[in-house]
Amino acid sequence: MAQCVTKVELSISCENLIDKDVGSKSDPLCVLLQNVGGDQWAELDRTEKIKNCQKPEFSKKLLIDYYFEKVQKLKFGVYDIDNKSFDLNDDDYLGGVECTLGQIVSSKTLTRPLELKKGKPAGKGTITISAEEIKDTRVVSLEIEAQNLDKKDFLGKSDPFLEFYKQSDGGKWQLVYRSEVIKNNLNPCWRKFSVPLQTFCGGDFNNPIKVSVSDMDDSTSSDLIGEFTCITAKLLEARNHVVEFECIHPGKKQKKKSYKNSGIVRIKSCKIETDYSFLDYVMGGCQINFTVGIDFTGSNGDPKSPDSLHYISPNGINEYLTAIWSVGNVVQDYDTDKLFPAFGFGAQVPPNWQVSHEFALNFNPNNPYCQGIQGIVDAYRLALPQVRLYGPTNFSPILNHVARFAAQSAQQGTAAQYYVLLIITDGEITDLDQTRQAIVNASKLPMSVIIVGVGDADFKAMEFLDGDNGVLKSLTGEPAARDIVQFVPFRQFLSAPREALSQTVLAEVPKQLVSYYKMHGWAPVKLPGAKQE
Repeated sequence: MAQCVTKVELSISCENLIDKDVGSKSDPLCVLLQNVGGDQWAELDRTEKIKNCQKPEFSKKLLIDYYFEKVQKLKFGVYDIDNKSFDLNDDDYLGGVECTLGQIVSSKTLTRPLELKKGKPAGKGTITISAEEIKDTRVVSLEIEAQNLDKKDFLGKSDPFLEFYKQSDGGKWQLVYRSEVIKNNLNPCWRKFSVPLQTFCGGDFNNPIKVSVSDMDDSTSSDLIGEFTCITAKLLEARNHVVEFECIHPGKKQKKKSYKNSGIVRIKSCKIETDYSFLDYVMGGCQINFTVGIDFTGSNGDPKSPDSLHYISPNGINEYLTAIWSVGNVVQDYDTDKLFPAFGFGAQVPPNWQVSHEFALNFNPNNPYCQGIQGIVDAYRLALPQVRLYGPTNFSPILNHVARFAAQSAQQGTAAQYYVLLIITDGEITDLDQTRQAIVNASKLPMSVIIVGVGDADFKAMEFLDGDNGVLKSLTGEPAARDIVQFVPFRQFLSAPREALSQTVLAEVPKQLVSYYKMHGWAPVKLPGAKQE
């Protein structure tokens, strides 16, 4: 499973804290707790204590691991510290707030009133939490060629490849990059490549880098042609002009007085670029728009019958509802208006009972938006007795519907809107060829598709659409520009904890979002101050 884990640093400040100390102001400290299930909370971090202050700005940042695919419930508690003990139970509580990490990162800065307990405000006290991702997002991008390399092969020319090494603390050379092999060429030009700055030189421009050129030889693995050593700063001179290095073979240099070099390595370009992360985009103002498509085809079975996939059990749930809740609960934090379009497909719809493959769940085609995840659930429950389950199972109309919105966003040329379509289906897909084409088209747009398969059908077609076993191609052979489909059979999660489903289906979304914007070279809408180069 993709670990979209990154460290987030939270800065905390408060205003108008209540006064608990007689004769002086409170001495506040803020503690960060994370929900570990039920009503259990575990402390993750705490700030320093600030003396005599009702408007503290804490200098110690709170660190937390961030996962997109989980709802991370947090509690911030502010205490007046009157003693040296670590335990907070003997200190006065000045108020707290509960929220999710998703809410914090999507608003970047969140201000909330402090509460002594649910619904009881702590005077006029407020807390402000702001988030910043901790990492060096810079990458070194290089374009390199070589000229007049030594011929190493008896019959043909050399098959050269490049290797870059950085020097570790103990002086050992550690491989950081190996290029592709260029066959039979003494003047090779390698593909442009990027390496994270941290990996490349530990972020230190004075760190020595060793570059070697070798000949790939099938029989003896590889043969050194030559090498050179320099510092990263020297490579960076290639920002504006080509920098050349002589490629030296140590053995040949020792043996021959007349030896000059074994070729020239030319650094055509060396730049430091910023590699943006999922959080850079979200915190830079990217909205994630969530749409749901629900399968109302006859193969689900009569909703009134307990063996139907649409049968709502006495406790008010079925697999469709569980999938909507678990995925929607995570995604809703990233959408400010909380208005989610929801559609059904494959049913005969009143009043004229025509089969529709994209009808609004609320039967209002001009305004198919539901208020929050609860709104989708309510619309589904109301729609179920009003439609006739029918067929066939066509995915392409609803895919193309969301793609039209994504295409409009793409024309803006900014990383402002991304679309996630959740399709819940019992799996018997009819328009496979049109769906393949729709997905290939959508792969060029800011959207991802999540398919949750309910029931016990054979989901071969769905697994085919999820391009994990090679790139999905349209009927005409056009490959998808990127992998945008994630398929999960619900039956694998029947006995798993509720969160497991959403974690699995959403784990890929951050990578997919970043891959789209990277493909277009679009930076976040609002750049964090430090990263504007």
